Amino acid sequence: TDHVPLYKGANDEIVTQYSMGDIEKIGLVKFDFLGLKTLTMIHHAVRMINESGAVDRTGTPRSLPLDVGQLPLDDLATFSLLASGRTTGIFQLESPGMRNLLMRIKPECFEDVVAILALYRPGPLESGMVEDFIKRKRDPSQITYDPPSLEPLLKETYGVIVYQEQVMAIANRLAGFSLGQADLLRRAMGKKKPEEMEKQKALFIAGAKNNQLPEKKAEKLFDLMAYFAGYGFNKSHSAAYALVTYQTAFLKAHYPTEFMAALLTSEMGNADKMVGYFTECRDLNIRVLPPDVNESQKDFTVVDGGIRFGLAGIKNVGEGAVESIIATRQEEDRFRSFSDFCHRIDLHKANKRVLEGLIKAGAFDSTGARRSQLMAILDRMVEEALASQREKAQGQTSIFDGALANGHGEPALTDPPLPDIPEWDQGECLKHERELTGFYITAHPLARYEAALDKFATTTTQDLVETGDGKEVKLCGIVTTIKGMVTKKGDRMAYVQLEDLHGLVEIIVFPDLFRTAGDLLRPEAMLQVTGTVDRAEKGVRIKGTRIESLIDLQTRAINRITIRLDAKAQAVARLSQLREVLHRHPGPTAISLTFRLPPNLEAETAPLPKMKVSTSEGFVAEVEALLGKGAVGLM
Repeated sequence: TDHVPLYKGANDEIVTQYSMGDIEKIGLVKFDFLGLKTLTMIHHAVRMINESGAVDRTGTPRSLPLDVGQLPLDDLATFSLLASGRTTGIFQLESPGMRNLLMRIKPECFEDVVAILALYRPGPLESGMVEDFIKRKRDPSQITYDPPSLEPLLKETYGVIVYQEQVMAIANRLAGFSLGQADLLRRAMGKKKPEEMEKQKALFIAGAKNNQLPEKKAEKLFDLMAYFAGYGFNKSHSAAYALVTYQTAFLKAHYPTEFMAALLTSEMGNADKMVGYFTECRDLNIRVLPPDVNESQKDFTVVDGGIRFGLAGIKNVGEGAVESIIATRQEEDRFRSFSDFCHRIDLHKANKRVLEGLIKAGAFDSTGARRSQLMAILDRMVEEALASQREKAQGQTSIFDGALANGHGEPALTDPPLPDIPEWDQGECLKHERELTGFYITAHPLARYEAALDKFATTTTQDLVETGDGKEVKLCGIVTTIKGMVTKKGDRMAYVQLEDLHGLVEIIVFPDLFRTAGDLLRPEAMLQVTGTVDRAEKGVRIKGTRIESLIDLQTRAINRITIRLDAKAQAVARLSQLREVLHRHPGPTAISLTFRLPPNLEAETAPLPKMKVSTSEGFVAEVEALLGKGAVGLM
């Protein structure tokens, strides 16, 4: 009874060899410790907030340092965020079902948040208990307390018995149970053992009668308690979680950029969640900027203009290279060019493979050089820089170094000229970004097809979590990976990873479907997949039954294209260039122009006479290259 045999688990955690029931029986206290990475995320966000400026998103002066342990629990902006259901990244509140419940309940106080976490479980949802809670919250006249002495015990949950502690409090106050006896009653109600329940019921009625409660009322109250106790939740557990929920909601409401940067850092490596968080940043008008050798830290950080992608998130850029880049930058000045970077950095830690990854991910964009130009001179630049570093290590210097030295006593280098070649098109840039980071950073190929996604998809990867097994769905997205295989019968099939704006899902393409749609399965292809939900042990998948090209579907459905221009001289001056693009893409679709007028007005032309175009990706890309992202509207 004084000692417990232990062993080490798979992750070196210390575990008892006795079961929890036996531990309790011999009188030892059992503790459950939950490690939440959300707490690390909150700590990271608070650190960034306390290192940043003095005004939050709402323009309110920041009282720094911010202490999450001292947050006001009546913050209107926080409850407004929760009631809107915009809870991506909020602890415990990310699922579609929970968002729906939030929008229906519209929490107005901390106690509502505690109750929501307790209510969002199969029992309360299926029993009608949640509907009762919502009805009473919206219309206080529906709330009754019989007997009236229940009011102080049930007021915060609008007369509904939500918590196990409420069951105990009723037994204690109305039937004279000690807290120990009340806990035994709670256990009996939870286990629903008939013999034990009859015994407890007799004790409750006897105690209630002693407190002047009529027997029939006492019996009715006991039956009500027994009904709710089957679904009752431990309030102390729900309240502890609700506090973490509230803290994350407060941070998102007031410091969304720091919050999202911390969230992205905490989920680095979880591609499914990261895709959704990038979309959330776009919805919040927070730019996620590509990695930058002059600005990026190891993790995601807040900078002027948005969130800077961390260097550690680039494939092939190891910890040693990251540390070397940051240390060199801190010891000396910013890197003024790619050549300057190559000559100053330790090329044994940041080798050619690392440099290629940095270029393709956009980490040198701030130097003014194009990614295509840097890839063209990469080999030559590495050779020259390595030769220079070897000479320096051997103590060889030029007799002219003193005359050409910069302020640091180092030879002033003249950057070699860059080849005059055009930048890669947006599709190629995005492809490289995804290869090197796992994500589309500067834009998402699906962003311009949001209207088509809404029209041709019945669900998103985010909503699949709560979609019933075997249900037919239509999902639209872009192919990221394809794993082909041959069955025992010799038939070809494939496992395809499809990405939409919210996450990733695996599509199983069986042989019959592969024979009819195999030609559509290629990386970067945009598809509509019809299939049935397969809730497997490893997560939700889709068993494909039909696959179509999203572009073809959209082309057949588009009736009109509108091109938006600012009513400014430089935009209007591009009309002649725009006309050339339109002539290069003839097709069947009518086109009109929309001019944006200050302050927030728009003026649209009639369809352009004798001019119709094709709605191909090439057409959209050319127009957006000329007029900017979002210039093309497909209707």
